[in-house]
Amino acid sequence: MKGNEVSTEILKKIEKQQIKFLRLQFCDLQGQPKNVAIPAIQAEKALTSGIFFDGSSIEGFARIEESDMLLKPDPRTFAVLPWRPDANVARLICDVYTYDDKPYVGDPRYILKRQIEKAAKLGYVFNTGPELEFFLFRMCDGMPSIEPQDTGAYFDLGPIDLAEDVRRDIVLALTEMGLEIEASHHEVAEGQHEIDFKYGDALSTADNVITYRIAAKTIALKAGLHATFMAKPIFGINGSGMHTHGSLFKDGKNAFFDAKKPHQLSDAALHYIGGLLTHAKAITRVANPTINSYKRLVPGYEAPVYISWSLANRSALIRVPAARGNSTRAEFRSPDPMCNPYLTFALMLAAGMDGIKRKIQPPPSTDTNIYELSAEERVKMGIDTLPGDLMSAMQYLENDAVLTETLGEHIMVNLRRITELEWDAYRTAVHPWEHDRYLERY
Repeated sequence: MKGNEVSTEILKKIEKQQIKFLRLQFCDLQGQPKNVAIPAIQAEKALTSGIFFDGSSIEGFARIEESDMLLKPDPRTFAVLPWRPDANVARLICDVYTYDDKPYVGDPRYILKRQIEKAAKLGYVFNTGPELEFFLFRMCDGMPSIEPQDTGAYFDLGPIDLAEDVRRDIVLALTEMGLEIEASHHEVAEGQHEIDFKYGDALSTADNVITYRIAAKTIALKAGLHATFMAKPIFGINGSGMHTHGSLFKDGKNAFFDAKKPHQLSDAALHYIGGLLTHAKAITRVANPTINSYKRLVPGYEAPVYISWSLANRSALIRVPAARGNSTRAEFRSPDPMCNPYLTFALMLAAGMDGIKRKIQPPPSTDTNIYELSAEERVKMGIDTLPGDLMSAMQYLENDAVLTETLGEHIMVNLRRITELEWDAYRTAVHPWEHDRYLERY
């Protein structure tokens, strides 16, 4: 169905479902959803010529002297918001354009679309399947606490898992919005949960990540809880990850599968893995975008910090699950759910395609538990580690020519600015840990 036909269908749905307001949704550089609300009477204008907005106050967008920007809805993303049944509100995810009707180079969705188009010229379709974990905390006096709602553990059920009803409501909301949910369950830590949806093309999946986060937070709040995708909200227990399965399809078939090769992994699969490993340190700045992200990326707690790959070993950065055929894929385990999914998937694809173009061969699979190896043993095996802090990760990204070209100058400049602001704020803050350690002693 062509774009005009899809837009016409959306206008019919708006009229039939008596939609009163449309949220024109987009995403800032840090992965935070933003929106402009318009009455439904403006829907045709939005779908045909777009809606102007002021981009100067959006993180990582335009300067004030060039702030007029245009939102162009993607009609395929139309969905009614199930938590607003009385208000008849729907959303459309938008691409951001400049005032002279050109794709905006600071729009994360455009960065991913541009990378997808490059892969398509070589015949590839990039599919991703992210697994987002999150915590449910109690609200205290109207503010989020860090008190878990329950004391459950991995795969527990009620009455220990007190969030069954909340997870069910999130699943139902996501299903109504078009996501195909595969499973939901309690995760390892107290108050930690996971809802998995079916993989798809990288753009649709990135859209779904944003939808997932909005739905989880909204439904949780209606239940008097706070859903957080913060990577490490509590010291001493597991953090939340966004393990992302990736695969390339060509001519309708999984390009990672080759029945005649060892482990049935094609050259393309191995080279994709080689590319991810080669660029892993640079990807970290985007896949793990905050100071807090690096509190999760420490040995133990099932967080992958060692740059290696394995057929089964979950202590490796990249794991190849057992499934083969069209389900052959590589699981990149370092991203966390605070990341901007558009930029993260764009860098994963750029790294993987660089591996394929340059035929980067990965090192041998690491099948031992890396967490149990000494530092000397890891050095002998050639196993390096991911950056240990945000500033180091930024430096690795700036030194990676392939990935800086992928993001473009505008985004790179703003990532550096955001990094320095966050790093300086963190570096100069006086933490309770310092009071506990120094106040009485000195």
